[in-house]
Amino acid sequence: MLLEFRVRNFRSIRDEQVISMVASKDKKLAATHLAPTGLKNPSHVTRSAVVYGPNASGKSTLLLALHFMRGVVAESATNLQLGQTFNVQPFRLDADWATKATEFEVSFVLGGVRHQYGFMLTHERIVDEWLLVYRTSKPQQWFRRHFDEKTQSTTYEFSTHLTGPRKLWQETTRPNGLFLSTAVQLNSELLGPIFRWLIEQPVYFGAGLGPPPDFTTALLQNETSQHAVSEFLASADISISDVVTVPRQGIRQNIMFGPEGAQVTREEHEMLMPQFVHETDHGSATFEFHEESQGTQRLYAMAAPVLDVLKHGRLLIVDELDSSLHPLLVRRLVRLFHQPEHNPLGAQLLFTTHDTSLLDRTLFRRDQIWFTEKDRDQATRLYALSDFSPRETEAWERGYLVGRYGAVPFFGETTLPAT
Repeated sequence: MLLEFRVRNFRSIRDEQVISMVASKDKKLAATHLAPTGLKNPSHVTRSAVVYGPNASGKSTLLLALHFMRGVVAESATNLQLGQTFNVQPFRLDADWATKATEFEVSFVLGGVRHQYGFMLTHERIVDEWLLVYRTSKPQQWFRRHFDEKTQSTTYEFSTHLTGPRKLWQETTRPNGLFLSTAVQLNSELLGPIFRWLIEQPVYFGAGLGPPPDFTTALLQNETSQHAVSEFLASADISISDVVTVPRQGIRQNIMFGPEGAQVTREEHEMLMPQFVHETDHGSATFEFHEESQGTQRLYAMAAPVLDVLKHGRLLIVDELDSSLHPLLVRRLVRLFHQPEHNPLGAQLLFTTHDTSLLDRTLFRRDQIWFTEKDRDQATRLYALSDFSPRETEAWERGYLVGRYGAVPFFGETTLPAT
């Protein structure tokens, strides 16, 4: 489970920003909204967190930063070749920061042990990389890698806790590759679980980039999974009593590039398409996927990742969760994560939204609500609602809309042309 994520010098984020899932000492809603870590400190994390802020304030950038970090871990040792560069975007509105390295660090619990992994990179190379493991209260630094700009050389520090052919891993690691990823490619048993957590635990969907419905359709081939999908849709109260699949003939297009240019071939193949059964007191009818509303289509597509994340205790990251979904449906999705009977492994949800109706003390704790805004230098600043210590009876939605917590758009005077 995720404890916290740190990022510096990435797109609109200049100074270090930290989003933490570590629960405060507040006891409200602890039985439902918190998950135990198995650690003495921190003992609990929040099962969800929501980020508010005006357009272009950095909400999406924060979530994208975690996804970008995951991508570097997954691809640096395999997809990037020597000499290829990273498509990293530092803060560009300050000439000093535009040439500095971008930094990412994530803290998480794996196998009942706290881990802290991070790295710094420029377009050309990894300049720092480190891994701390907290098997006791004092962290063990398993490895540290540092590039010295003056000497143009990289030094490594290893702990005896990291066993294996470390010299081989070090010599094989390219300047634009992570040591962690390289060592795992060379069969490091100790680093393998850490690598897999970093690339398998976060499930990310950017704004307007929801999951394809095919993932949910694939679940329907299993009776247990089909029941889970049907229950998921039925619980949303959108009048769907069942969902089934039917075979359809489709065309698959393949493009091959040869000496004579691109050659396009088409072949017919069978595919499974979902059908939705609606029932009323006066009868029932079956509808095709394209006949359903945009909200139903999005909810159906979200079913597979949500059920998978809940089943395996993963982290679901969604930019603009409320897109095409009614506020009550968003509440329903959030509450799935807050119900231990549906979320026994402590899966977590991190999302952005503009829906202020969710600023409700029956839905969230104060330590689950975050805001982004930009300062005078147009740099993103992230902070939590708990920083304001709102009163027990304070209306969070109203307080946010009147600007009590910041992170709202500012409108200047506008003069419209005469018509």
